[in-house]
This record gives sequence, structure tokens and C-alpha cells, in this order.
Amino acid sequence: MSRPMVELTVDGKPVSVPEGSTLLQACRTVGVDTPTLCWAENLTPVNVCRVCVVELEGSRALVPACSRLAEPGMRVLTDSSRVKVSRKLVLELLGSSVDMSRAPAFAGYAARYGARPERFGPAGETVAQPVKTDNELFVRDYARCMLCYKCVEACGTDAQNTFAIALAGRSFEARIATEHDGTLPDSACVFCGNCVGVCPTGALAFKAEHDLRAAGRWDESRQTVTDTVCPYCGVGCTLSLRVQDNRIVRVTSPSDSSITGGHLCVKGRFGFSFVESGEPEKR
Repeated sequence: MSRPMVELTVDGKPVSVPEGSTLLQACRTVGVDTPTLCWAENLTPVNVCRVCVVELEGSRALVPACSRLAEPGMRVLTDSSRVKVSRKLVLELLGSSVDMSRAPAFAGYAARYGARPERFGPAGETVAQPVKTDNELFVRDYARCMLCYKCVEACGTDAQNTFAIALAGRSFEARIATEHDGTLPDSACVFCGNCVGVCPTGALAFKAEHDLRAAGRWDESRQTVTDTVCPYCGVGCTLSLRVQDNRIVRVTSPSDSSITGGHLCVKGRFGFSFVESGEPEKR
């Protein structure tokens, strides 16, 4: 059964979207590129980064486009002076407190809005701490964590329902942690890696990728991405294999996949060592 349509305007252009759509979806319907960092199409919006804010006629404050639902008659401005100033400041605050060098979208957004994080002084990661390498599958570098909560959502009801990680601490001590700040092997983690798959800043990364970067050998210009089907069971999950020098360095799944929704199990995401073992298959 089709949903009723909602009529509104975005930057003066009439837009018609199905009831229940967000302002972000309305903006994209008319080709408006609204920046996002904490939003993902396969996760529940938590509107914490505030990069996607837009101006809504009649609203005192700017509203997050990723979670605000479209209503009939809304008049939305995505490029007003208020919006530009807000987005610039948010990007500057993030860039001055968190290492965003591995956030693919950040540099483009900063250039687009003229953001200069250095205005707030030398870079100082508010959650600076040693890289956590307590397992052989992925590492946690929380100096790069912007507290977008994507990993928490993926570990929770949006995907895995494991609840191994959550927000701990307050203010400058706020951080993503396991229960009692223990190691991942001692937590409820099942190593599905869905947290790694949604991380936008590189705070969570494949151990293979981390090691290559540490050795100065990570080179995306030499990498290829090939879609295939997971060999482990009959579900038929799509795997996107990122390969460098004939070795798999990262495995993801398309977020628009009707089977995975971008999420995988531990075998699908990390069970690829047999491909590179060089050993004949044992039966």
C-alpha cells in the first residue's frame, strides 16, 4: 500500500515525498547535497554531529535534516547564512578536537564551508589514548572517534543486538567503551565488525589496514574492490573485497543490499584468511 505524499519546499523548489520521509530525503530528492557524518542509511538517525542542520521557517533553532520528518507546507532553506555558519563551526570544532584525517568526507566539507579548525589552537584529541590492539581482527583508535554513535547503533538493535559497546563518561571524558572498559575478547563482542563497517573516521579499522598504514604501505591507488558472494552459508550475502597487492585488506557489504543492509557476521567480514593461505583445502 502506497504512503500518502507530503508537499513542501526546499530552497524554494516544490518537493513531494512519501509520508514518514526525513528532510534529508526531501533535500536529496531535488539534488541538494546535504552533508552528513553521523547519519547512515542502514542505521537509526541519532542526529549528534549537527552537520546536516537546515533552516526551517518558523523554527527558532536549526533542525537536523537526518531525523526531522517532513511535514506538509514546510519551507526549508539548506544554504542560508545561518546554516553555513553553523556547519562551518561544527566542522571546526570537530577538526580541532578529533583526528579527522581518515574521514573521507570531512576534507571536502571543510573546504566547502571554509572551515579552519586551527582557529581553536593546535590539534588536541580530547580522547587521546593509545591504539587498542587486543585482537587480530580490528583495532580501536579512539583519538579519531567523533562520538557519532554509529558503532553503538550497529552493535545494538539496528543490527547485531549484542550491546558490547556504549557511551561511557561525560564531557571531555566521554568515550566509546566496553563494559568496565575491558578488552574486546573479554566483552560481549562477537566480532561481527559491523561497528567497523559504519565508522566514518577510521577510529575502527581492520587490523590488516592498520598494519599497512603503520608501515607506510597503505595505497588506495593500488587497490581494487570486487563484489562477490559469501561462501559460508546459503543466505547469499554480498561481500565487497578491497584488495591490495593480491591480499584482502578490508571486507564490507553494500548498505543498499536487500540481504545484508550493509551488515555482516564474523565469518563474512573476517573469515577470508583461507583465500590467502596457499594451503590445499583439507577435507
